[in-house]
This record gives sequence, structure tokens and C-alpha cells, in this order.
Amino acid sequence: MTRPFSPTDIVVTRWGARFMGRRFPCSIGKGGITDTKREGDGASPRASLTLPALYYRADRIFPLHGNKIGPRDLWCDATDHPAYNHLTRAPLKASHERLHRADRLYDLVLITDWNWPDATPGKGSAIFVHRWRKPRHPTEGCVAFRADHLRWIAERVTPKTRLIIR
Repeated sequence: MTRPFSPTDIVVTRWGARFMGRRFPCSIGKGGITDTKREGDGASPRASLTLPALYYRADRIFPLHGNKIGPRDLWCDATDHPAYNHLTRAPLKASHERLHRADRLYDLVLITDWNWPDATPGKGSAIFVHRWRKPRHPTEGCVAFRADHLRWIAERVTPKTRLIIR
């Protein structure tokens, strides 16, 4: 049995998000919201997720609680690799996403527990909460917010906060 929504839950729909009594515009996956998430489908999974870690670029934003993103930090998305859907470090020959990016999308990233820590190959990887590219521009499956909204949210999440995509 799932617990009812709490004001400390981030509730996301295709129209936006609610958190702590506020509403925020947000972006979701270009494939919409799905019940059958697969690697590379571009969809956001319909799920209730926890946010086990926060990563940030200390060279670009004022320090937060969490983990600093370094130049060698990667997220493995190769379904046949032992590090699938986990943080890893360069060099890595397998397919991956660079967390230390030239653009600002991953200056602040909340990691979700979608298919993590015990990843099932092909079930999807790198479902994060991060900064959007431009207003409501779709993601590859993540949830994305305007930079100042993301910062406000990140400063208020707790270990009990759930990301509910519905």
C-alpha cells in the first residue's frame, strides 16, 4: 500500500509540478510518461521515487549539501556494463553521460532511485532532476526545472521527499 501524497513530495504531471504548496513549470521526457520505461525511449517513468543523492558543480554554483561533480564523473548507460545506471569515472569506453558538462544542465542534479541501485539492464538509466534547456523543452526521460526553481527545490528536499511522476 502506498502512502498518500505529502506536501514534501514533488508531484509531477505533464502540466507541471507541485512541491511544498508551490507550483512549478517543468519538463518531462519527450516520450511522455510511461508505465513501461525502457532504455532510450525518451519517456519519464510513472513512479514514486526517492532522491538518494544531490550532485553539483561547485565551480559554477554556490555550494550546497551533497556531492561535488568533478571533471571525470560519468553516469553509465550501457546496458551490458557492470556499472549500468551508476556513477562512474572517466575513462570509460562503455556508453555514458558526462556529468561535468559544458552546458549548465547538470550544474545541480538530484539522482533518483529509478532502476537504482540494483539496475535491471534495459529498464532505463539516468533518470535525474536537473535544470531545463529552455522552458518546457522535453528531456530524455528526466524531470527538469528552471534554474532558480531547481535551486529552491534542492534546498528543501529531505530524505523523506518523494518524486512522484504521474
